[in-house]
Formats: sequence, structure tokens, C-alpha cells
Amino acid sequence: MITYKSDRFFQFINGLFLAVISVSMVAPLVHLLAVSLSSPKYADAKLVGFWPKEMHFGVYREIFQLESLWRALGVSVYICVVGTLLFLLFTTSFGYALSRSIMPGRKIVLRLVLVTLVFSAGLIPNYMVIKAIGFENTLWALMVPSALSAFYVIIMKTFFQGISSELFDSAKIDGAGEFRIYSQISIPLSVPILATLSLYNVVSLWNSYFNALIFIRDKKLFPLQVVLRSLIVSDDTQAYGSNAADIAMVATPEMMKAGIILFATVPILLVYPFIQKYFVQGTMLGSLKE
Repeated sequence: MITYKSDRFFQFINGLFLAVISVSMVAPLVHLLAVSLSSPKYADAKLVGFWPKEMHFGVYREIFQLESLWRALGVSVYICVVGTLLFLLFTTSFGYALSRSIMPGRKIVLRLVLVTLVFSAGLIPNYMVIKAIGFENTLWALMVPSALSAFYVIIMKTFFQGISSELFDSAKIDGAGEFRIYSQISIPLSVPILATLSLYNVVSLWNSYFNALIFIRDKKLFPLQVVLRSLIVSDDTQAYGSNAADIAMVATPEMMKAGIILFATVPILLVYPFIQKYFVQGTMLGSLKE
């Protein structure tokens, strides 16, 4: 009976703690939404809390008319989709190869992979490599460097090694080669872990802006976070284009910043519900052993 009460108390404290953490994460977004929907006089005086005052939607009408934001949104979506496909291709194929004991030089390659977890080339060598292969001022410079991570390769290798060897032996008896085992057996069984790693990679690509500042010169190729930075951090009103005068009549800078931040945040938030089931399964992989 004592154990039962202590378990209930622990569950209550744990639930209360997680609820506080969740509220602390959601509260800033709610505040930004309230500021963006409030009257300019209240927003400029910083009198808005978690509920709009004299609600109006003029800010979002102006934001949705900014061509630079929509173009940057398209670039970010393209980077996330293509970059994640490259990430899955390289990570799964490399991880599968390292998981097979018949791979020549497997231990040497694995040691070289582990070295990259400790040492990195640095910014200048990376820039020189990107420039030498012709990726400078192209979107490939934002996708290829992050397409292969030693940490994620090791995760995939460990997962593939956990798949029953009898399954692979049966496939070989039926005449399947390594590529067929990889594509038709290993990959379908890896959907939860692939969904989890894909989510991490998409969020990383979506939030990344430093590589774009270093490698991209053409403003038309700027991803959303770079444009967001120019509008929020640098306060570059030129990014508003011809709409700058109209925006000044209906919104204060604080309202525009709040609305633009939400514009850049909501799309990535909408991704998680679709892969939540796989994400939970993927995070639990490896917790139980046969």
C-alpha cells in the first residue's frame, strides 16, 4: 500500500514538473501571438501579456504579402526535403555497410568515423572545400555538409546490428544480395528510427542560418532563418521592400517581429504530429534487448 501511494505521488510530481516545463515552452509563443494581434499602441507600450488587446489582423496581411518571406520559405522547405533525403541515403547506406562483418576494412573505417566525433576540420578548411568543389553560392552548400554525421551513422549501425541475423540468412538462402537485403529488409524495418533521425535533421536544417551566411551570396537563395535574422536581429527594413511604408501604418516593429517569428516557427511545429508515433518508437529503440 505504501509503495502504491509513493508511486502515485511520484507520478503526480513528475506530471506537475512536465506541465510546468510545457507551459514555459508554450508561453513565449502565446505572448508573441498576442503581441502580433494587438493594437499598435498597446504593443508599442509593451502592455500586452498573453491575450491580444483590440485584436486586428493587419500585421499578418502585410506579412503574407512579403515576397522575400515566401521565397525564403520555399528555399527552406526545399533544403529540408532534399537535404533530409540525402541524409537518409548516406546515413543508412553507410551505417548498413559498417554493420556487416563481411565489409573489407570495416574496423579501420569505423575508427576513422569515430575520430570525426572528436576532431573537426574547422570553418576555413570547410569553406575551402565547398569553394573547391563548386558548391559556393548554391543550395548544395547547405545540404551536402550535413548529409552525413558520424553520430547518426553509429546510431544506424547499432540499429542494423540489432536486426536478427537469421532474417538476413534466410534472405541470402532465397538468393537476395546485399543491396536487396538493405533496401527491402533493413530499410522497411527501420521506419521508426529513420523518422526520429529525419525529425532531428529537418529541425537542424530549418534552424540553420550560419552556413548560409558563409556560403551564399545571392539573396534569392537565402533560407528563411537568414531573412528572419535580417528582419529581427539586424532590423533591416529594406527586406520589407515596397511594403515598408504600408507596414509602418498598421504595425509597430515589435508587432512585425512577433508575427514574422511565428511565421517561421509554425511550419516546423506542424511536422511533428505526423511522425509522433514513429518518433516515440524510435526514441525507445535499444532500451530493450533480447
